[in-house]
Amino acid sequence: MPRILTGVQSTGVPHLGNLLGAILPAIKWAHACSEPSFLFVADLHSITQIKDSKLLKENTYQVVAAWLACGLDTDRIIFYRQSDVPEVTELAWYLNCFYPYQRLKLAHSFKDKKDYIEDVNSGLFTYPMLMAADILLYDAEKIPVGKDQLQHLEIAREVAQRFNRKMGKVFVLPEAMMLENLLHIPGTDGQKMSKSRKNTINIFAPDKDLRKQIMSIQTDSMPLKAPKDPEKDLVFSFYKLLASEEEIDHMRENYLAGGYGYGQVKQALYEFFLKHFAKEREKFNSFVQDEALLDEILVHGSQRASKVAQQTLKRVRHALGFSANDLN
Repeated sequence: MPRILTGVQSTGVPHLGNLLGAILPAIKWAHACSEPSFLFVADLHSITQIKDSKLLKENTYQVVAAWLACGLDTDRIIFYRQSDVPEVTELAWYLNCFYPYQRLKLAHSFKDKKDYIEDVNSGLFTYPMLMAADILLYDAEKIPVGKDQLQHLEIAREVAQRFNRKMGKVFVLPEAMMLENLLHIPGTDGQKMSKSRKNTINIFAPDKDLRKQIMSIQTDSMPLKAPKDPEKDLVFSFYKLLASEEEIDHMRENYLAGGYGYGQVKQALYEFFLKHFAKEREKFNSFVQDEALLDEILVHGSQRASKVAQQTLKRVRHALGFSANDLN
């Protein structure tokens, strides 16, 4: 398989949507690659929202612990913290200079968030260029994306093509690896699961907190005794994400038979999540308490990533007529 790259922002413990839409698929595909793939903690992206150094560091450890708990093999995969490889910010500046302002105004990441967050900053606006730098810096060939992230990859391809046309062939053009069956992971309110919308399910949360999140899933007001249509219920949609066909059929029968309330459905989903993610929850709690180990893993990963990043930046600087002597 070709080289894969993906990342998760350090805005807190990865939620269920992050796990199913990015972390678990990326680990599976990256482990199948013949050469190391690049998986990273996107802490530079996170400062568009978080301006607290202590919280940012804590979030980073939580993200790393989550990846490791899900089975990431750091000997086979180059796993690093984005900010530990500063070449990415230099490349982002170059890419900004090759991409039209009017085109950047069309980015969904800016248009969608500016209406419901308080801190609408320039970093949020240029977010797609930093993401393009994340991808192009490592000659990544395949980028796992859901439907909502596809535009970002198209922007990365476009800016790479613009640079290549003007300055000579420097960048590998990445291609999307579409997550066809995971295009939309709903939140507890039915909208896309997102920390900024406060509608997430955190499978690494303490039992009490996890149960509270699941019990907050929105449902209709059908009475307990009435038969219910499972396909129109949000709780059932969560159940279908991970349950076996046999388990799904059994739950569907409960809905259709009546006498099965939404409180019972939510309790069943809570117990299912506890059982399904038991190993991951245990490993997460162990990793997150060993910050020295997490630092060691991140340093090792950044050293490996930097070797590739420096070679790419040498090509870019040479194409621009800049000195590359200060790079190893």
